[in-house]
Amino acid sequence: MRDESQLMATTLNTTTSPTNSTSNNNVEGLKLTEAVVKTFRNARVFHENTDRINALDFSANGETLITSSDDDSIVIYDCQAGSAKKTLNSKKYGVDLIRFTHAPNTVIHSSTKIDDTIRFLSLHDNKYIRYFPGHVRKVITLSMSPVDDIFLSGSLDNTIRLWDLKSANCAGLMHLNGRPVANFDPEGLIFGAGITSEMIKLYDLRSFDKGPFSTFQLPKEKDCEWTSLKFSADGKTIMLTTNGNIIRLIDAFTGQLKHTLSGFTNTKNMPIEASFSPDAQFVFCGASDGRIHCWNAETGNRVCTLVSDSMSGQTIVSMNPKFMLLVSASNQLIFWLPHLDDL
Repeated sequence: MRDESQLMATTLNTTTSPTNSTSNNNVEGLKLTEAVVKTFRNARVFHENTDRINALDFSANGETLITSSDDDSIVIYDCQAGSAKKTLNSKKYGVDLIRFTHAPNTVIHSSTKIDDTIRFLSLHDNKYIRYFPGHVRKVITLSMSPVDDIFLSGSLDNTIRLWDLKSANCAGLMHLNGRPVANFDPEGLIFGAGITSEMIKLYDLRSFDKGPFSTFQLPKEKDCEWTSLKFSADGKTIMLTTNGNIIRLIDAFTGQLKHTLSGFTNTKNMPIEASFSPDAQFVFCGASDGRIHCWNAETGNRVCTLVSDSMSGQTIVSMNPKFMLLVSASNQLIFWLPHLDDL
């Protein structure tokens, strides 16, 4: 594998203007296009974990990545240096669904042992700041507001709870008639809840207790369940990922099905977590054969299939919010970067 140490230090800002340079060491300002996406290659593979990485999240400034794993560890990565910085352990409670708060040194995560409490952790000294008890079954969705200290959680106890980091008391409780997936819109004004893999409800955060302001009824999934719900950065599209081999893209204003993305393998029916690119142009998704698939989010057309050096299933794929860095995870973590010599 080629040495990417210099390239890691100059990861690319997707919001800046294009450059004419095609040197791998002088790539500031490169714009994300289909041609660039097709050049992504494995830049670095990390072997910090002994079991499946179950969640990952980037800091808002894109400089730090954090992962949680079924081996009860939390690993912090420096995205610019391309290195693993620190490993913390949560052997007592386990760790899943790890999410950065708006402070770069604190996170929230769900528990996999003892109970289903959500925990607020200081990364600086590996001490818990606060516990958020309430759910009585496994937490399966956890999302921070993009604008403040509000976060939401959803559980197999068929509830969604709203919280404020400053208080251990639940700020809002919704009883649902099935398994939920949920997330905030990019402005943090509304949140969407997917229920029983057939219905999306949109709520105004300021008046959610009055019920949804929009409800979208979709055909019930027959062979899979929804496992996550995400809004695109422009707020126009809702993505529903599943534990099957399809992804649904839904118009966030009308509820109409825009595209069904398929053609990737998921032989063990794992919850495949896909993501939008930060500019909402593309959708990236992993597969059980180790490949990464990319589609144009507007047209639904496949852009490319990227082949990794790892044959293990890539169940999570996410793109850095500020830099031209794609990350995929299984038991290993892979950093993907564009190889500009291919342009």
